[in-house]
Formats: sequence, C-alpha cells, structure tokens
Amino acid sequence: MEPSIASLTHVMLVSFPGQGHINPLLRLGKLIASKGLLVTFVTTEEPLGKKMRQANKIQDGVLKPVGLGFLRFEFFNVGCVYKEDSDLLLNWLEVSGKREIKNLVKKYEKQPVRCLINNVFIPWVCDVAEELHIPSAVLWVQSCACLAAYYYYNHQLVKFPTKTEPEITIEVPFKPLALKHDEIPSFLHPSSMHSIFGGIILEQIKRLHKPFSVLIDTFQELERDTIDHMSKLCPQVIINPIGPLFMMAKTTNSDIKGDISEPASDCIEWLDSREPSSVVYISFGTVAYLKQEQIEEIAHGILNSGLSCLWVVRPPLEGVSQEPQVLPRELEEKGKIVEWCPQEKVLAHPAVACFLSHCGWNSTMEALTSGVPVICFPQWGDQVTNAVYIIDVFKTGVRLSRGEAEERIVPREEVAERLLEATVGEKTVELRENARRWKEDAESAVTNGGSSQRNFQEFVDKLLSLNTAKNTNNAT
Repeated sequence: MEPSIASLTHVMLVSFPGQGHINPLLRLGKLIASKGLLVTFVTTEEPLGKKMRQANKIQDGVLKPVGLGFLRFEFFNVGCVYKEDSDLLLNWLEVSGKREIKNLVKKYEKQPVRCLINNVFIPWVCDVAEELHIPSAVLWVQSCACLAAYYYYNHQLVKFPTKTEPEITIEVPFKPLALKHDEIPSFLHPSSMHSIFGGIILEQIKRLHKPFSVLIDTFQELERDTIDHMSKLCPQVIINPIGPLFMMAKTTNSDIKGDISEPASDCIEWLDSREPSSVVYISFGTVAYLKQEQIEEIAHGILNSGLSCLWVVRPPLEGVSQEPQVLPRELEEKGKIVEWCPQEKVLAHPAVACFLSHCGWNSTMEALTSGVPVICFPQWGDQVTNAVYIIDVFKTGVRLSRGEAEERIVPREEVAERLLEATVGEKTVELRENARRWKEDAESAVTNGGSSQRNFQEFVDKLLSLNTAKNTNNAT
C-alpha cells in the first residue's frame, strides 16, 4: 500500500531566480523525489516564474509523481520590479524571501519540512532554517575549485589582488597551483563591476558551518585533489560531489523541466542533416551579453572557417537596457539561429564538432561529459576560472578570450584560427581523446556503485534519518 503523502520526508528547495541556478537545483529535486521523498521547489514569480509555468505547464502546489515520490512548485513575489539594480533586487529578495519561506513552512505544517536546501546566491535560507530549527544543506553550482578560491579569500589564507596590488598571482595548494589575477573568480577582483555577487557568495561561505552538507555539481574523479583538500579544511561539513547532475537526473525518467522557453523543435532534425563533426555549437548562457561588434567578429570568423553553426541567441533580458543581437544574413543562411535549444541533446549529437562557450559551470559539465572540445570565451565570475581548468587541467579546450577584464574585441581571424584548431588541427585528436576520458569517468560516477551515486544515496539516507528522528522525538 502506498504511504500517505503526510508520512513522506518533506524537503524544501529554494532557488535563486536564475536559469543557471534553477536547472541544477531542480535536477537535485527530481533526484530526491525519485527516492520516495516529497519535494517542494520554491523560487520567485519574477523574473522567471511565469515563464517557467508557461513553458512547462506548471501549476502551483500540484503534486507531480517522480519515481517513488512527488515534486511540486511554489512561487512567491519579491515585491519589486526586476531592474538593473542588482543590490536592490537582492535586498528585496532576502526580505520577502525570509517571510515567504516561513509562510510556506507553516502552510505545509501537516507535511513538516525536514530539510531546507538552497543554492548559493540566497545564503539567508540557512538563517531561516536555523531560526526554524530545520536542518539545511546547500547546492554549490560552481566547481569545487571555485569553492576553494572563495574559502581562501574569505579566510585570508593567501594574498588576493587588491586595489594597490591588482595583478597578484594567487598561490593555491591545488591544481593548477597558481592562478593569475584574471583567472580567479572575477567577482573577487577589486576591479570587478559585479562585486556584489562576490559579496553574496562570500555570505554563503561565512555560513558554511550551518548546513550539514555542501552538495557540489561535480564528480570525484574530475576534482579529486580539490575535493579532498576542502574536506580537510572544512571537517565540520560534508563536501558531497553528486554530479554531473544532468546525467544523474536522467535516471528519474521525469520530463519536469525548469526551462523559461520552449526549445526550437527542429534543432535535432537540422543537426541530423549535417555531416559528422561539421557544426560549431554556440551559446553564451542566459546572462552573459556580448557587444554587437564582437558578435559580428565571431560570425565572420565562423564564415571564414568554412564551418556551419547552431547559435543560441537569447533576446535581451527584461528590465535590462540591452539591444537585440543581430547576425549577418549569410550566417543565417549557412547555419541555424535559435533562441533556445536542448543543449544536452545538442552536445551529444555527432554533427557537433566543438562548443564555443562562455564556460559557465553547467555548460562546462555538459561539454566535458559529452566528449566535446570547448572554445573558451569566458566573461566574468567563475567562467574565467572554469576556462583555465578546461584548458590547462582538463585539457579539453582552447582559449579565445581571457574575459571581460581583457577589454578587447577578439577579431575574426583569431576566431577562425581557434575554430580550426579545435576541429581539424593536430590538437583536435588530443582534445577529443581527453574529453572522451572525462565522459567515461562521468558515466562511471553516475552508475550504480559510482562515486556520485554513493554520495547521493548517503545524503538521501541522512534526509530519511531526519524524518525518523523527528517522528521519534514527537512520539516521546
């Protein structure tokens, strides 16, 4: 007989309203639910909640079966209009978020929340959990290397760039041993225009003693040295690599998604019509925005290389003063331009020769575990650090840019050179072979008995024990 919903261990996941945060946390939510738990996934109404509803036919509070358990969505209003003032948005998000999460916990008091899980840009969720005497965990959606960099910065374990010494090289006791000033997560650099995000991440680092587990979307084999190092530095918290989450989530056989747009329906059909290893897949994520001049140089570089392309060109973000990006007509005739596509399927397609990427961690993981070489075009944040690892540690990519701080337009000649280097040059074989090995390691990590599967099951066992312990206490 199926147990009543009230008896299931209830876990509440709270996500920062960004596509790169929602996707991995939702994958985690589906995984948890599939093990026979009840998951409530919470994020804001704006700027993405309404779009998520429309693209995925989501109804608030309605239980959806996932494996042996259930998942539902709840959305709340921040109380301010989404604009370019990130400081204002984050402040409103914290004020309204604390209130709304408490209200939701009370709303479901007949299905008591046993654990709160947040992602990094909303560290105050740990405070809410502590206040309500609910155990908490955090999903870190960057690499473990970036976690280490933030930890080192917060605890002043090594010297970082300052306004008076902006070009310090950072000595770190893990690969690649030293990071140049423009290779650390750029939010930590004094010249960063996005330092507010560095500040909010550091607020989470300061709270690392509060969650009982830090779940990381990586896998043991990929970052073994850094994971071991961080586990020794933070013995009070369990560092849990449970990735790649996009591969782990496939085991749930659930079609629940957090996309904000319907993907172009004919992407895969178009790729089916192309020759093997003939297409450059291009995507710069949902937030990174390139100048029109740079877009044109990339476009002409592709034309000069003789390769075809599948290019995801996102419309301007709502509430942000951005001009739509325009591609040359001749590129549209030779390639395919879309607003959204199923990136996991695209990267796994044999027609894709390489991935021209901003090097966000989600994209990095998907490329690594699909066996696809990367042309690195990072902009800011963890992207610049990810690029270093892709090129110098994982050895699956080539560099096209050093990031926003470089302050230059990369010319079409360089674009064409890097494209050919990654697709037909002598280095291609090495890049593909390294990518193939990481793909095999990732597949091993997510299989039964693999490192990520074991770590995830241990986490689920802990969640179940929280429910048992609470019920026992209530009974006595």
